[in-house]
Amino acid sequence: MDTVLILIASVSGPSASDPSASRPPLGEPQLDVVRQKLGLAEPTRWLAPGKACEWTFAADPADHRRIEDSLREALAPSPIDIAILPAQGRRKALLVADMDSTIIGQECIDELAVMAGVGDEISAITERAMRGELAFEQALEARVAMLKGLRSDAITRILAEKITFTPGGRQLVRTMRANGARTALISGGFTAFTAHVAEIVGFDHHRGNALLIENDVLTGQVGTPILGRDAKVTALRELCEASALTPADALAVGDGANDIPMLETAGLGVAFHAKPKTRDAADVRIDHADLSALLYLQGYTEEEFRG
Repeated sequence: MDTVLILIASVSGPSASDPSASRPPLGEPQLDVVRQKLGLAEPTRWLAPGKACEWTFAADPADHRRIEDSLREALAPSPIDIAILPAQGRRKALLVADMDSTIIGQECIDELAVMAGVGDEISAITERAMRGELAFEQALEARVAMLKGLRSDAITRILAEKITFTPGGRQLVRTMRANGARTALISGGFTAFTAHVAEIVGFDHHRGNALLIENDVLTGQVGTPILGRDAKVTALRELCEASALTPADALAVGDGANDIPMLETAGLGVAFHAKPKTRDAADVRIDHADLSALLYLQGYTEEEFRG
């Protein structure tokens, strides 16, 4: 079966071990390692010089994960992401993205917790929920209950002062939209944040949970039904149906355990800087590069990027 091997280097920022140094680009030393290990005779196709390239070759799908792991070991410690995908059907017609720690760099509920003076308690629950150690819905209700009494203007302050956007996100969304794809932000977080993020990044749709507010104060309750693991899959399927697509036409990206069913349902599920369980469940893991990597996975060249 024809498959595509994609290498994507993180070249935009400092490395974790040496913040003052730029990460090395993808070059001939790394490419030679790959060619020798796999015996590749096909020419290298550059998607972005020094950043991303690919080869087409034949491989049994059952061997993809083993080959990826072998190449990661051979290329370590270079910050290079590796993906092996079917050559057919790479470009997707629907993007479904998680928000917290994916499209933005924060967990919004943790930012609210800091404002409420319960940051450590809530962030510990968040971390356990994202690792899959706690049921998402129950964990969300427990955390929101601890926010009772927080003034709702804390949301405005967080949006203005705390939210940062993950590099490559605008390019991902706007490039896919420019090529006819639909895009949706589907979050276990809150609509007060998804509406803002979706507008700035350029998503067609957004869904999230509702924080209940009375007299400008959080009640400590979340609206029902809660959008969690199963609801994300439901949203993906509904979006596909609305556009006469199938889940195979969709690309989903997320970082936490509550994203796993969505990633497993989509034709291409990407774990982005994700927790171990999520990395293991996804078709592709992106550990180093930014969100523009999801365009390279679909075969877009840097010249085709928008935004």
